[in-house]
Amino acid sequence: MSQDQFMREAIKLAQLGMQSGHGGPFGCVVVRQGAVIGRGHNRVTSTNDPTAHAEVVAIRDACASLETFQLADCELYTSCEPCPMCLSAIYWARIPTVYYGNTRQDAAAIGFDDDFIYQQVPLAPEKRAIRMSPLLRDEALAGFITWSNKADKVRY
Repeated sequence: MSQDQFMREAIKLAQLGMQSGHGGPFGCVVVRQGAVIGRGHNRVTSTNDPTAHAEVVAIRDACASLETFQLADCELYTSCEPCPMCLSAIYWARIPTVYYGNTRQDAAAIGFDDDFIYQQVPLAPEKRAIRMSPLLRDEALAGFITWSNKADKVRY
């Protein structure tokens, strides 16, 4: 399949999910060595899961398929520029290449918060729309110290 065909599959999944009442108009495929290994469409409203974006669903599907938590030899095709959460998931999965259809401005034009969240992320915590306050850092650091000293940890 070609890059255009992979993107058309992501767009088709976006339409399918939306028309099935599963969620918003977003679809995604993860591709490895020319084959689709993960598929997803938005399932936020049908699963009551605000993290069930197309990219996250497709990454979970690909990881389950390959039995790994890293997709460093994969590409991701998504019907819309990833929101900050999905972009972070892409980084965590180590996916090196992303192709997208619609832009975050296109998503904002139809009522999605992606662009607003992108604007919030670089702000200092005290300047964000969500109130954020540090609490019990000294106690929380104990877990980090344990992790740092853990001999059998799996790095990711």
